[in-house]
Amino acid sequence: MIVLGILFALVWAALSICPLYRADWLLENLMVVPFVACLLATSRSFPFSRISYALIFVFLCLHEIGAHYTYSEVPYDAWFQALTGRTFNSLLGWQRNQFDRLTHFAFGLLLAYPVREIFVRVAEAKGFWAYYLPLDVTMACSALFELIEWGAAEAFGGDLGVAYLGTQGDPWDAQKDMALATLGAVLAMLATAAINLRLQRDFAREWGESLRVKKRRPLGEDEMRRMASQPRDSSP
Repeated sequence: MIVLGILFALVWAALSICPLYRADWLLENLMVVPFVACLLATSRSFPFSRISYALIFVFLCLHEIGAHYTYSEVPYDAWFQALTGRTFNSLLGWQRNQFDRLTHFAFGLLLAYPVREIFVRVAEAKGFWAYYLPLDVTMACSALFELIEWGAAEAFGGDLGVAYLGTQGDPWDAQKDMALATLGAVLAMLATAAINLRLQRDFAREWGESLRVKKRRPLGEDEMRRMASQPRDSSP
């Protein structure tokens, strides 16, 4: 983690120099700073695996590139043309800058595994739930981020709001971004499941056990009535 932390600090510092739109760069980094601070604060009580730290590092680097140029203006086409003589978009028939799509896909692909690590190690999720819950949370976080983008664009408006939202005129931009994040998370969980299927001897038994009903008694009003009828613990 120390090496990756130093490398990210260097990447962050380099990309903080003369960003295309300073105000947009500040907005894009509003969540990065507390996120990295949280990783540092929990590095001893809850250290992630090296795989998770590496995946988080790659995603944060992609995000910082998008923050430096704004997502809709990352000049990957110019970089590709300088190397090959042709633009990348022309090879695939794209008309818009697709860097934001790539990063949303990477969000699901790269961060679903660290989320799974939290569920397995903290909530002791097993079997089906150890793959579904990370996917579900990744989808929810993607939707939450789109809502934050919408709120920020409404609050700031003008060129800053347009730069931060980065729809490039696509009315379905938010839905496509969430779909790509979901696809990335699905692929990450399928790959994880495939590896575990090969290496984990009790994979099938654990999967089946995770779907077995543990409590036959319904919850809801019956459970509230049962709890209300129990004497309260008055011990200090």
